[in-house]
Amino acid sequence: MSAAFRKAAKARQRPHRERAQPAARTKLGLLEKKKDYRLRARDYHKKQNALRALQKKALDKNPDEFYFKMIRSEVKDGVHVIKQPKDEITPEQMKLMRTQDIKYVEMKRVAEAKKIERLKAELHLLDAAGSAAGQHLFFVDTEREVREFDIAAHLDTVPELVGRVYNRPTIATLQREAVKGPTDPAHLKKLAQQRKNQYDLLRQRIEREKAMFVISQKIQTRKDLLDKTHKVKVKKETTTGPAIYKFKFQRKR
Repeated sequence: MSAAFRKAAKARQRPHRERAQPAARTKLGLLEKKKDYRLRARDYHKKQNALRALQKKALDKNPDEFYFKMIRSEVKDGVHVIKQPKDEITPEQMKLMRTQDIKYVEMKRVAEAKKIERLKAELHLLDAAGSAAGQHLFFVDTEREVREFDIAAHLDTVPELVGRVYNRPTIATLQREAVKGPTDPAHLKKLAQQRKNQYDLLRQRIEREKAMFVISQKIQTRKDLLDKTHKVKVKKETTTGPAIYKFKFQRKR
């Protein structure tokens, strides 16, 4: 047989490819293949060695042996679960912690109340731009006076200042003194927006101070519940107030 014939016969041969193992069956072990006997042998011996090591460990185990992990773990559904240690806190320590919490919240609430008072003093309780206008009633005797009523003349000021509820000088004051302060409409609009922002900040601080007061009450209620005195819940806890309990009267020595 010539070399060319052998080369042609070899080219006509189809390479043998073994069937690949499906991914879903990999957990069942290696697939039976002619060329994978070494992998299967290694896997078999590895499993046999692991079984022998476990058997030796079970034979050498002392039934009276104790270690601390025994009392910190338990078996749930065949799985060992380590118990989480519980914090040992006495009722006196808990009351002290509650007292510290109340002091901190109360300190923040008092600081917020001082900021509210300082902000009110700066604003002088002026009406913010765009807020609901207040009512000012004028009493007259006849319907004719109602029809002919002139607010500017009654207030003794110019019509441009009638809409103001503050800093509204009279005509005599305007004739005697020059107008002080900004008169540019753009500047006045900017000041009105700043005043509105200050009132929004004031409202937020008031709401925060109320929330801190509610938190302080709830912490105090939880502190009182640590007492062993018999109590009955009268009202459930809400977002705006703590729960209300009625405690049994007990005379203190």
